[in-house]
Amino acid sequence: MKHKKRLLIIDANSLIHRAYHALPRLTTKKGELVNAIYGFLLVFFRALKEFRPDFVAATFDFPAPTFRHEQFNGYKATRPKAPDDLYVQIPQVKKILENFNIQVFEKKGFEADDIIGTIARLSPRKHIVPRIENVILSGDLDVLQLVNPQTKVYTLKKGVKDTVLYDQDRVRERYGGLKPEQLLDFKALKGDPSDNIPGVPGIGKKTAIQLLNEFQNLDNLYKAIDGHTSESQKIKTRIRSILKSYKDQALLSRELARIKKDVPIDFNFKNCALKGYDKKKIVEIFKDLEFHSLIDKLPNLSSD
Repeated sequence: MKHKKRLLIIDANSLIHRAYHALPRLTTKKGELVNAIYGFLLVFFRALKEFRPDFVAATFDFPAPTFRHEQFNGYKATRPKAPDDLYVQIPQVKKILENFNIQVFEKKGFEADDIIGTIARLSPRKHIVPRIENVILSGDLDVLQLVNPQTKVYTLKKGVKDTVLYDQDRVRERYGGLKPEQLLDFKALKGDPSDNIPGVPGIGKKTAIQLLNEFQNLDNLYKAIDGHTSESQKIKTRIRSILKSYKDQALLSRELARIKKDVPIDFNFKNCALKGYDKKKIVEIFKDLEFHSLIDKLPNLSSD
């Protein structure tokens, strides 16, 4: 049997945001804030050490409205704008990744999650080794809908040091028995305040889980309600009425939450294979950022 390969897919923006808010204000002698960069590198180095990937791809949000904003102009409208001193650290993270010879992906009109979903879908199909595992490194749980037998999610529970690896069983454990593929409909019912995805008013986590455990998915649920089946009559009258009134909103919410898997990107495994890097150049960058403690932790990047 051929050796099982592993691809690490980095959700860079979410990690940068988590690191920025988790760490104190670390500044260089020149007054440059570097806490998000430092926290990102801590998590990145830990993931490299733990998973020893053969391939790495880093994804970023493109700084422009996406197709979701066209579907719903309220998308992410309630999210407060991140501080400018967070955004100015993003180009430095990109620079460091590129100096590690790690390919960076971003696409106008799409979010990093969509690129992650596309790469995770393409990876088992376009590689000469049939056995490959995707590990998504992310700072939030939106990508849990992508978990399957070939894909796991490595994310942060608290700060930048407490981590957890989600496989299918762990997702079911966290969400009351729901499978990863049901999380899309879970969000369609419950909504997501962080992205201003409305969901169905009055439907919370507990009720959404109960409904999906009973009906499996949103389509089955509304088929039962619209058909006045005996199963739908078991739903409390108030809940059934709310679901009927907000059907269109539930369906819209599902589309807003759905991670696309067909973003037109030029993905090639050969370009994502780990290779050597110019250590002298990285050391110069780290010294400039005053990351002296990280110099001794520099990873050996090689897929050999």
